Amino acid sequence: MDVKLAQRLQISTAWTDSEKFVREHPTSSLRFAWRLKGKQKFPAFVSAYFLPARNKNRHRSVSLEVLCSYKNSPVMESGSSHASCDEYLILKNKSQEVEPYINGRCIYLVGMMGSGKTTVGKILSQVLGYSFCDCDTLVEEEVDGTPVAEIFKLYGEGFFRNKETEALQKLSMMHRLVVSTGGGAVVRPINWKYMQNGVSVWLDVPLEALAQRIAAVGTNSRPLLHNDSGNEYTKVFRRLSTLLEERGECYANANVRISLENIAMKQGYRDVSSITPTAIVIEALEQIEDFLARGGH
Repeated sequence: MDVKLAQRLQISTAWTDSEKFVREHPTSSLRFAWRLKGKQKFPAFVSAYFLPARNKNRHRSVSLEVLCSYKNSPVMESGSSHASCDEYLILKNKSQEVEPYINGRCIYLVGMMGSGKTTVGKILSQVLGYSFCDCDTLVEEEVDGTPVAEIFKLYGEGFFRNKETEALQKLSMMHRLVVSTGGGAVVRPINWKYMQNGVSVWLDVPLEALAQRIAAVGTNSRPLLHNDSGNEYTKVFRRLSTLLEERGECYANANVRISLENIAMKQGYRDVSSITPTAIVIEALEQIEDFLARGGH
């Protein structure tokens, strides 16, 4: 697993260099929107426009759109989230504030299936300059690329949980990782022992929102949701309710709890579906900083 693990841990960060862009594309233009953050002004890169070389006496114009960036700021993966430039500026500022406190500690994301651990984890790892690791993927690679649902079917849940614990043990000896754990990783006390070397963060999402997300994409990849009857939403909601009843106290062991309902209330939304992943990451960074500033670990 060690070799495979090393191959999985990669940082994907892109940088915008406006001077280089204009130098390489003399017919180009860049559009900036200035944002005020405290007493400092940041140029937020909104879009680029340039004309490639002539082709049979005709120009072809190309327009490039970027969600948001500013000098020396990473650009998030295309399609990873939709957020305002203000959110990205806050995100970058908050990551710089928390850096002295976190000091290379790993961050372990826990929560129910469908809570957004992978999406949030990738953004969090990018802004901190960490590597991202999905624990389920490590287990799959350890079992010759067999999908989690198939592992459950062929070998049983106990086999999967043992492999999951082995993966967390190896990860606990590393640094500067954001780890997305499986939904049931919290039920084993030994897993908490391994995660206590870092900071554990619970993504607490209302059951209704979880059921809607999972029902929309199907349950084929969710081995614990296969056997119930009824329509997709009802089946998922009923099973998730049982799982949360079993695991709720375990999730509460996390160092930090990110309640999407609380975020929605603060931002004036009626439900959590309007919250961007970036807003969740900002909340996570704020609470991680508060936990560590109060002497956590």
